Amino acid sequence: MIILYVGFVKVRFPARRTKDTRYDYQVLSKKLKNGKRKTTMDISKKDLDDLKYAKSLLEHPGLAAKITSHLGAPIEKGFDFLPKGWHNIVSSSSRKALEVAANSAILTMKKSAKPNAANTFHKIMAAGSGAAGGFLGLPALPLELPVSTTIMLRSIADIARSENQLISDPKIKMACIEVFALGGPGKNDDAAETGYFAIRAGLAKSVTDAAKYIAEKGLSQKSSPALIKLISQISSRFGIQVSEKMAAQAIPVIGAVGGAIINTLFIDHFQAMARGHFIILRLEKKYTFNAIKQAYESL
Repeated sequence: MIILYVGFVKVRFPARRTKDTRYDYQVLSKKLKNGKRKTTMDISKKDLDDLKYAKSLLEHPGLAAKITSHLGAPIEKGFDFLPKGWHNIVSSSSRKALEVAANSAILTMKKSAKPNAANTFHKIMAAGSGAAGGFLGLPALPLELPVSTTIMLRSIADIARSENQLISDPKIKMACIEVFALGGPGKNDDAAETGYFAIRAGLAKSVTDAAKYIAEKGLSQKSSPALIKLISQISSRFGIQVSEKMAAQAIPVIGAVGGAIINTLFIDHFQAMARGHFIILRLEKKYTFNAIKQAYESL
């Protein structure tokens, strides 16, 4: 258990591995070997444990549930305090934040692999940004969100490196941005449309096109049509999480300290999505996409 103090409030986050992530290796191996698909390969017990852990992260309750749990009140109340036209503010701010982050955060990351990601450091930075946003209120969102998103994208790329991913690879750069579409399940979501592999399937062509463009012309080209299309797709899903963050910060009692807590939960949520995502990409590289997808769905 990791405990982080934000102001006078203690926020708890789960450790990287817990005992309940283990799965009956013999049972799953039997399921896979008896499966109809010939693409499935034998997966080691350790890697199955990693896959189980990744799934527990990716299918953990969404951001709204986490914020509600820490605030002790449903964030739906916050929507009543949002100004007229807040949908447009969220939409434009989410897209702009992803554009700024995509053209700055990953470009400054070192390419070398790292055994451990600096999650706590990035949480502290995000908390500081959230405190400023909480103090200034909702009008600060267009200014605060790009800062928070850039910090989160650097953290996501850091997690990718810790899972032995090469940040200089355009496909991994796009996989980092793709994390913002992985919001976690909501209470009204359709698993067939919002499940992890369903979201990846919906973004697959855009991710491939953007990676190809960047491999040829670089990420510094802000006018890249492929990257703009990908960001547009991702921002529509990222905007849902931003709306929940915005609603929580709109609750009158929140203020600067509450803004720091909410931003800490915000980055923790996407750090969890990133960890799960890059564990799976690491395993896909070792066992093939189809083998890992089948094993994931069998858990």
